[in-house]
Amino acid sequence: MVRIGIIGGAGYTAGELTRLLLHHPEAEIAFIHSTSNAGNAVTDVHEGLLGETDLVFTDKLPLRGIDVLFLCMGHGKSAEFLAQNAVPAHVRIIDLAQDFRLASPDHDYVYGLPEINRDAIAHARHVANPGCFATAIQLGLLPLAANWLLHTDISVNAITGSTGAGVKPGATTHFSWRMGNMSIYKPFRHQHLAEIRQSLAQLQPGFGAAIDFIPYRGDFARGIFCTEVVRIDPSVPEEDIVKLYRQFYASAAFTHYVERDIDLKQVVNTNKALVHVQKFDDKLLVTTAIDNLLKGASGQAVQNMNIMCGMDEHTGLNLKASAF
Repeated sequence: MVRIGIIGGAGYTAGELTRLLLHHPEAEIAFIHSTSNAGNAVTDVHEGLLGETDLVFTDKLPLRGIDVLFLCMGHGKSAEFLAQNAVPAHVRIIDLAQDFRLASPDHDYVYGLPEINRDAIAHARHVANPGCFATAIQLGLLPLAANWLLHTDISVNAITGSTGAGVKPGATTHFSWRMGNMSIYKPFRHQHLAEIRQSLAQLQPGFGAAIDFIPYRGDFARGIFCTEVVRIDPSVPEEDIVKLYRQFYASAAFTHYVERDIDLKQVVNTNKALVHVQKFDDKLLVTTAIDNLLKGASGQAVQNMNIMCGMDEHTGLNLKASAF
């Protein structure tokens, strides 16, 4: 049994993580840390867990009694926490923030995208969980990078649900503003671009094309739907490109190439990622869809824990999409 500690327990990703781990056959939650909610029932914050747990938030850090520590705090807070608290060497760490996603001689965190780093994750003590947009965008482009087919600028448009902004209310997360509305934010400058470029260069060294990414806020709670347009040799048949995608994801636990158009409801509430491609003359249209809180965050974090601890990737993650 893997004993778990969660830091930053009041946020959306921690709530989803708790939900998954409560039903994970090989995991036991030892503590959920939240300074602001210490002494309160976890279900006072994560009401969807009513009837499933009697866990209480704590402001204590019993780190020696756990095997895996999940960091579910805001960006920049993970490095701060680790600088202030000595985590025992035997404890594996999975960080859901962006603090350690970029490779650096200053840390030993492995970038936790199983589709390209499964072996490294399996031997890692510390893993940096990918960003939600980054996961969706990379999964659409990795097969092309692996075959050295990314040579010109890439156009990306992706829309995310309101949970992507976190649990703390803001001007663009209120229901009255978000409902029936759309907007863009951080065009061409989104923080996930650096980790996307890092992964593409890992498969296609020297990759230097621009990624023109326009993120959208959607009027729904969860999910990411992404389209990417890539210039490609018009003489290459579409079936050859499809074959590359099928081969690349043949052994992936949760990423699936599908023959028909995909939609968001096919992935919401699951750890699946769906990918589809269509060729139009010299343009390749790649479509991907994930749940931003699962494959884009907590689900992928549990997937990484499974790999790190020698378990099947699917353990605790056999979630089903709604039929409607």
